[in-house]
Amino acid sequence: MQFRMILLLMFAAATCSGAIAQQTKEPAKTKDKKKPVPEFRWVNPMPKNHHPALSHRTFPSESLGVDVGYVILLPPEYETSTRQAFPVVYYLHGGRPGSETKSIGLAKPIFDAMKNAEVSPAIYVFVNGGPVSHYDMPDDPKRKGASVFTEELIPHIDANYRTIADRSGRGIEGFSQGGRATMRLSLRRPDLFCSAAAGGGGYASEKRISEEDGYENPNLRFSLGENTWDLARSYAKRKSPVVRWMIYVGDQGFNYQNNLQYMEFLDSLEIPHQRIVVPGATHSAKQIYDAQALTIMKFHAANFVQSATVDKHDGVPAKNVELK
Repeated sequence: MQFRMILLLMFAAATCSGAIAQQTKEPAKTKDKKKPVPEFRWVNPMPKNHHPALSHRTFPSESLGVDVGYVILLPPEYETSTRQAFPVVYYLHGGRPGSETKSIGLAKPIFDAMKNAEVSPAIYVFVNGGPVSHYDMPDDPKRKGASVFTEELIPHIDANYRTIADRSGRGIEGFSQGGRATMRLSLRRPDLFCSAAAGGGGYASEKRISEEDGYENPNLRFSLGENTWDLARSYAKRKSPVVRWMIYVGDQGFNYQNNLQYMEFLDSLEIPHQRIVVPGATHSAKQIYDAQALTIMKFHAANFVQSATVDKHDGVPAKNVELK
């Protein structure tokens, strides 16, 4: 009897301690972990199975004191037409931080269109946008993507490839962060570009920078006036040199409405621009290129021809056209 009592007491004690342990055990964490921000590099390795016409190159940046990477796509005629100079389209990637390899998935439709003679040949350069993707950070000489592009990469390309080394043969294009930058840099430096195609840009963020003393968010502040809204106001006062703009966006993308708002803003300033709205496309450069790559490429090609044959300061606006 006494032995039974001892066993019962031991069982009860074990059960109680187990219950206490169960109660005091840390609850399982259910919060999803955020994806880690990739480490920024000025030179990034090419992914496997990239398009064979792409080449990865670097140039020495004097301002940074390091090499900077870029990816270049030469047209099929480049090696055979050895006396021909070609226009250049600089493609600005989306997302942060920068990498020259982010948008190279677009190389196939671009190259195929040139190979099939559907559009005139051009060189495409995929740019590394720097730590904050195509922005220069005030008071930080090592975090400048915009000026490394405009002041160093462009001269390097003109010096090392057979380019039309003039704004009449130079275009700029990008998507998302790159779309914002396409508008921002072409508005600020119309002396560099005759053609600009801005895809899916976050103009609500640019508007916030304009209205909130340069702050995109509490931890990120840019130079005053360095945004697509203030720069458009400044350009509207002179409208020269003439840049021909296109804005394209998918109607299912999260930046669709703010793109419409920005286009209305450009209309109010009488800044002409062509428009592409892709039905059913989300916030995806690939989806938009699947539907409209040839239209976008022909836009640049027509602007190169037009800018090469007319007075660069003629002030003649391009007619607004909406393509669907």
